[in-house]
Amino acid sequence: MTNKLLQKVYSPVFFQEKGYRLVDELTAHLNDKLNEDSDKAIHWNDPEQELLFWKEFLINGNENDLFKTITERTTYVHHPHYIGHQVSPAAPITALTGMISSLLNNGMAVYEMGMSPSAIERVVTDILCEKIGWNSEARGFLTSGGTLANLTALLAARKAISKENIWNEGMSRPLGIMVSEEAHYCVDRAARIMGLGEKGIIKIPCTKSFQMDTLVLEEKYKDATNKGISIFAIVGSAPSTATGIFDDLEAIGNFAENHGLWFHVDGAHGGAGIFSKKYKHTLRGIEKADSVVIDGHKMMMLPTITTALLLKNGIYAHATFSQKADYLLTDSDHEDWYNSGKRTFECTKTMMSIHWYTMLKFYGEEVFEAYVNQLYDMGSAFGEIVNNHTSFALAVTPMANIVCFRFVDSSLSQDQLNELNAKIRQQLLEDGEFYIVQTKLRGWHYLRVTVMNPFTTEEHFQKLLKKIEGIAKKLISP
Repeated sequence: MTNKLLQKVYSPVFFQEKGYRLVDELTAHLNDKLNEDSDKAIHWNDPEQELLFWKEFLINGNENDLFKTITERTTYVHHPHYIGHQVSPAAPITALTGMISSLLNNGMAVYEMGMSPSAIERVVTDILCEKIGWNSEARGFLTSGGTLANLTALLAARKAISKENIWNEGMSRPLGIMVSEEAHYCVDRAARIMGLGEKGIIKIPCTKSFQMDTLVLEEKYKDATNKGISIFAIVGSAPSTATGIFDDLEAIGNFAENHGLWFHVDGAHGGAGIFSKKYKHTLRGIEKADSVVIDGHKMMMLPTITTALLLKNGIYAHATFSQKADYLLTDSDHEDWYNSGKRTFECTKTMMSIHWYTMLKFYGEEVFEAYVNQLYDMGSAFGEIVNNHTSFALAVTPMANIVCFRFVDSSLSQDQLNELNAKIRQQLLEDGEFYIVQTKLRGWHYLRVTVMNPFTTEEHFQKLLKKIEGIAKKLISP
């Protein structure tokens, strides 16, 4: 090959040089951000300013500074003050598995394009199914994110429960699912993509503690069927994204069984609790589910996006998509679990299974238990600190590592307090020392913390509340 540019692109020497430098830079980044003395969890910048910076950098920036500059101008999920979104600080070793996946680039649609990752995926998903409490007939596969996994699960549910051949002939009557009003928005989105429409999404109200009210399930089911809607599935949250509260999976499972419905558990965040002896009770009843989603990039220290969709009856792992691509997939008289393209939306996907497998091989299942226990313990600790503080109020007692709270002042109205808490969050974002998010619950604006970093301590929580108090006082009495 004579093209010198392409020779440079594929040069092993060039790769080695840049790779060694990047590993050194990322190691320095970890050393700095895991250190409590590191100054900020985020260096906030206006979106338009950030866009201008990168337009300019493409033209005039030093290529040798590219990786370091990207690292600097981002959110530091490994910082103990990062307590915002539900994305874990990835275990450093998974940066190496990510490198393998990117370089080998095995697409995995068919076995011959992903031999080792396909077999590894089977090993990982079999372990997850066993931890849920299912037998050897269960199967699973990995896919890119909880949104795609939840949609695929509901398609499997429709295929299993509906008597019609919807995949080939379309829907001839209204179908519906039952789901908590606090469920993640991706469930609602999935239902609409499937053509169920608003009327096909039967929202179940929550109790005072933001848990699905299972006492009204019968009433809601009868009301929907009387309107001609055929319910085929019910979804339990484990937990809901906004509040971190787990639905009563046992009660929902019993209801689903009594009515012949598919029971799906969105365990994207809390499904990792299957590894924790201390907190597995939050998932009591999960073994009754027909399908479960678990995000590895949330509570299992894996890089985004790494999600498992698990099914109690393995036949639905490959029967959901009855579509044929002759040039790739051949008909088979046995379970060809190794051809990923038959089971997922994705024909091509990353070798995400090697992230999960590497964690198991190097650290064992115990590492997931340790991580879940640490974060849930810290969520409980922060809840207690907030509950005992006169300037703050909890939305609900935490069940996991998600804590919703707000600054309170008896002299202010609800609207004023909502505006105040929104301004507090924005000032925290721009200041950058802490990174937290926000949510709206029953008309109240709450600050929302998700403890994702195992190095976050009670001392950090106290420091956060003190900072919020200082901001609030300045905003109230400028």
